[in-house]
Amino acid sequence: MKSIDDHIEKDKVEIEAARAVGNQGKVRHLEEELKGLVEYKEHHPEDNHDPSPLEVYCDLNPEAPECRVYDD
Repeated sequence: MKSIDDHIEKDKVEIEAARAVGNQGKVRHLEEELKGLVEYKEHHPEDNHDPSPLEVYCDLNPEAPECRVYDD
């Protein structure tokens, strides 16, 4: 994706398409992804890049072992 806004719009379209065919698993997955993207955007309003799933996860869970950053 070019930007987080593009990714959010893509997820919204895909959620509607998945609902139309009754794919509830995909709907749940995309809704969780969309929720994370929206929260990431709220936390970083000046940042327009499309974050990776790890960036979103670490933004929402900064104390997770996968997200720790050690200074040398």
